[in-house]
Amino acid sequence: MIDLKDVVKIYRTGGEELEALKRVSLHIAEGEFTSIMGPSGSGKSTMMNILGLLDRFDEGTYHLNGQDVTNLSSNESAHVRNKEIGFVFQSFNLMPRMSLLDNVALPMVYSGISAKDRKERALEALRKVGLADRVSHRPNAISGGQKQRVAIARAIVNNPAVLMADEPTGNLDSKTTLEIMKIFQDLNDSGTTVVMVTHEPDVAQYTKRIVSFRDGEIIDDQPVIERKTL
Repeated sequence: MIDLKDVVKIYRTGGEELEALKRVSLHIAEGEFTSIMGPSGSGKSTMMNILGLLDRFDEGTYHLNGQDVTNLSSNESAHVRNKEIGFVFQSFNLMPRMSLLDNVALPMVYSGISAKDRKERALEALRKVGLADRVSHRPNAISGGQKQRVAIARAIVNNPAVLMADEPTGNLDSKTTLEIMKIFQDLNDSGTTVVMVTHEPDVAQYTKRIVSFRDGEIIDDQPVIERKTL
């Protein structure tokens, strides 16, 4: 599913170099639910950007779902992202003037899918996150937790090979966090591979594996022994 080998990422600013990732190798199998943890500056956000084909790297190789994506052009990367990856962000990134249904349908607009099929698939995705009765609402009419549900529905509407979530519970209270983690667990139980960046150890306990970063390197990679389920 995800296979990185000896990946190096260097940021260059003002004549100085910062090695954000130091020959990192990581394998994530199909169907896993993996959390990536680490302090600020550890490399976890850089790793997520590379996994999501949002950033390039300087050395190493990356295979995603059987395809070598190491040297793709920007257009090729965008095509693979739209087909293989669903993104969920901390800030939701919803379009405020569009209905929830239209927000969820957005990733399909440029995929050659008919309007009828887009609507049906968007409705199904909203049903999976428990918002089938809110399709005509706009984002400003719903809560933060519901906005994140919409963001998850949008992320899964193209049936991606992997769902990548960057601090998806960072703006949510404890009760809503549990509701969102249950959705991720349900999606994973149905076969979706999930990779999640979080700084919250309690949240990571709802995943199946924790990969810890520090100073651009993986310092620990362990299964969650006493996993919490919802």
